[in-house]
Amino acid sequence: MNRQDLIAKIAQEADVTKKAANAALNSVIDGITLALEKGDKVSLVGFGTFKVNKRNARTGVNPQTKGKIRIPARKVPVFKAGKKLKEAVK
Repeated sequence: MNRQDLIAKIAQEADVTKKAANAALNSVIDGITLALEKGDKVSLVGFGTFKVNKRNARTGVNPQTKGKIRIPARKVPVFKAGKKLKEAVK
């Protein structure tokens, strides 16, 4: 399922136009993104949790030259599936 399929599904289920469904989806994505930018976590009970993890700096290997490279520390977004989502996928 891609973005357009999801918008069509939202429009059908909520009985709204595709334009309204697109606006709703954009609002949800923007809200999650804004919360993660601030360092907050977003919990959707039964679905899962979005949060930001910190990765420490480490040494890696350049696959072309086999030389060691320094990989800097950074923050990465992560998603942990909730119980209901895990059970639905089994």
